[in-house]
Amino acid sequence: MPSEPRLAVVTGTSSGIGRAVAGRLLADRWRVTGLDRAPATITHAGFAGVAVDLTDGTALGRCVAGLGVPQALVHAAGVLRTGRAGEASADDARLMWQLHVEAASRLADTLLPRMAEAGAGRVVLLGSRVSRGMAGRGQYAASKAALATLARSWAAEVVARGVTVNVVSPAATDTAMLADPARAGTQPQVPPIGRLIRADEVAALVAFLLSDAAEALTGQDISLCGGASLPR
Repeated sequence: MPSEPRLAVVTGTSSGIGRAVAGRLLADRWRVTGLDRAPATITHAGFAGVAVDLTDGTALGRCVAGLGVPQALVHAAGVLRTGRAGEASADDARLMWQLHVEAASRLADTLLPRMAEAGAGRVVLLGSRVSRGMAGRGQYAASKAALATLARSWAAEVVARGVTVNVVSPAATDTAMLADPARAGTQPQVPPIGRLIRADEVAALVAFLLSDAAEALTGQDISLCGGASLPR
């Protein structure tokens, strides 16, 4: 008899990388619960969309409490706001920290102990190549860099309990975020391969990290850079 499909909780599934990840997992016979403030854009028997503002700690806490014990968590929701020192908006910085870091922490605080108790689980956080620093994107870089240290710390806490925690950090990726009016005037840096990273390429890497074959891979920040990290 076929085994019951595994459950993944994925944030940001209405568009971009989150949607690509959800689609890939559904194709791989996972069940997916998508958490997003925007209306669901996926219609599939294995998909359940949950409307929640990920920056609202109280609402997210209530939502996560009812998610049970998923076999995977992928935090893909993100936003980019730009601004140099002295020009960056405090509200923008707060938004990025709430969405990238505080939401990840609330999700992990509830779901990671459940996974550890069950003796199995996979967590993937979507970082960014920008976490190494880039002019005009300091606050965004800081919020993404925080994910790498959180992942490494959480991985050390559950490494002996069948749970892995990793970060995937793409270079500029071809998603709707690039057309966001809030980043007008800041063009993405095209990687040396001569094109933007595709969302399905990110999803494929995430799918591998959620697989049984990635059991020994944990606490890592994996760069999908299109050659941007190569010495030139």
